[in-house]
Amino acid sequence: MQSFIMLTRLAPGSLQSPQSLEQLEQQAAGHIKTDCPEVEWIGNYAVLGPYDYVDIFRAPDCDTAAKVSAIVRSYGHAHTEIWAATDWSHFKNLIRDLCATEAGGDSRT
Repeated sequence: MQSFIMLTRLAPGSLQSPQSLEQLEQQAAGHIKTDCPEVEWIGNYAVLGPYDYVDIFRAPDCDTAAKVSAIVRSYGHAHTEIWAATDWSHFKNLIRDLCATEAGGDSRT
C-alpha cells in the first residue's frame, strides 16, 4: 500500500459552531469507511498555518486516495491536497539504485 498525506482547509462558514466539527468529521469518516474500506489511517493532526488538518493514510493506489480527497471535499466542505509519500528507507534504496546504475553506465546508450 502506498502512503499519502492529505492537507485540508475547511471552507469559511462550513461550521456552525466548534461542536459541529466533530459531527462533520464523523460524517466524512463514515463515508470513507463505506466507500474506501481498504484505506488505513496512520495519523490525524490539527495544525497551525494555511491548513487546518494533516492526515496520513495508506491506500492501495492513487485512485483510492483521490476518492478519499473527493469525500472530504464533498462532505467536509473543505479544500484538500493529496501528496504521495515514500518511506525514507525506501527512498534511500531508490537513490542507491540510481547511483549503482550511473556507476555502471546506462546500457541504453
